Amino acid sequence: MTEDVFPPAPLPLTIGFLGHATMVITYGTTVVHVDPWSQFADYGRLPKADLVLVTHDHPDHLDPKAIAQIRKDSTVVLATPRCTDQLKGAVVVMRNGDGRSVKGIGVLAVPAYNIVHKRGPGAPYHPKGEGNGYILTLGSRKLYIAGDTENTPEMKGLSGIDIAFLPMNLPYTMTPEMVADAAAAFRPKILYPYHYGETDPARLTVLLAKEKGIEVRIRPMQ
Repeated sequence: MTEDVFPPAPLPLTIGFLGHATMVITYGTTVVHVDPWSQFADYGRLPKADLVLVTHDHPDHLDPKAIAQIRKDSTVVLATPRCTDQLKGAVVVMRNGDGRSVKGIGVLAVPAYNIVHKRGPGAPYHPKGEGNGYILTLGSRKLYIAGDTENTPEMKGLSGIDIAFLPMNLPYTMTPEMVADAAAAFRPKILYPYHYGETDPARLTVLLAKEKGIEVRIRPMQ
């Protein structure tokens, strides 16, 4: 697992990149698993979760087996309403706009949806209201995990984001141009393209080359 380590603010932050939309975030001693998926890890060998975030109910984001392997009695699972039928044990439902504090971490659910990319007329890959992105407040840092979405008005209206994960998996989420448009609007200090499939993430580096103050970091998150 590739990891990026950030200095304390006030606690150390480590982000572990497993692949696709799957990552492990450690803040101090608190372990957060994001969209765990068994295709990218043996979850029986990973640290147990204090908090699990599930962005939506598609099988590459909602894996009940993986979640069961990292749960302990005190684990809090946050998920969208459509996820609850597939998960055993307690689930805290987060709808678009909901906010709460979990184990000292602030969590805000941001709408995640398609505007342009659709399965057919009137059928977006990710309809509005069904998926979440999440903003985590980790001490003095704000980390935004966008989920499966396009460059929505809600995303472009964000502010104060230190670290952002924006998806670039076509045709389901954003083109590099959409990601660049969103990043130029809300200006995260560090931007990770993730869930990028066959899209070349280097394209994003070119598009944002003149945007001072936005550092693009490419990690193995196909």
